Amino acid sequence: MTMPVHAIDSSAVPRLRSVDAVGTPEEYTTTGARSRAQLNASILQASLDVSISSRNEPLALLYRSAIDAINEALQPELGDNALQAAMSQDNTPEGTAGRIVALSTGFLEAFKTQHAGEDEAEVLKNFMATIRSGFERGFKEAVDILKGLKVFEGDIASNIEKTHALVLQGYADFEAARTARAAEPLADRVG
Repeated sequence: MTMPVHAIDSSAVPRLRSVDAVGTPEEYTTTGARSRAQLNASILQASLDVSISSRNEPLALLYRSAIDAINEALQPELGDNALQAAMSQDNTPEGTAGRIVALSTGFLEAFKTQHAGEDEAEVLKNFMATIRSGFERGFKEAVDILKGLKVFEGDIASNIEKTHALVLQGYADFEAARTARAAEPLADRVG
């Protein structure tokens, strides 16, 4: 998963003295301490910028993590980038969950093609296990990142948990509909 990288102002990064520089040990200690303080301040600012930007787009982070993990899970069967991320779309829990479910379940036919001749119910079961596994891995990665940034709280946490529940419900609904359809007589399915 790619996180934005913020450039550090080069004027804030201390210049190292050459080994040949002339100076007293006190000057080196003071300069070294000042340099470390400036570097630490730059690192803290960059971390704050990442934290603030992550606070604004937590569901986008969840979506990206889930899509990446689903892509990885589907890669052996369907090739690279089986799903394409759409980060600029609706990042509400419903919008995020809807895209995750639609994009990942949309590859059932391609998955079935890769498993031609196998029992249809078993193929569906394996496909659902594959995309659920990818989603759960991506969900866990996103939550871990947000917890690490100390922004997994309040509305952010509740929206992400809601998204998780909506995706799992969407997968269950999709699987139930496909299972019911497979149980219908062939004559009822045509039309």
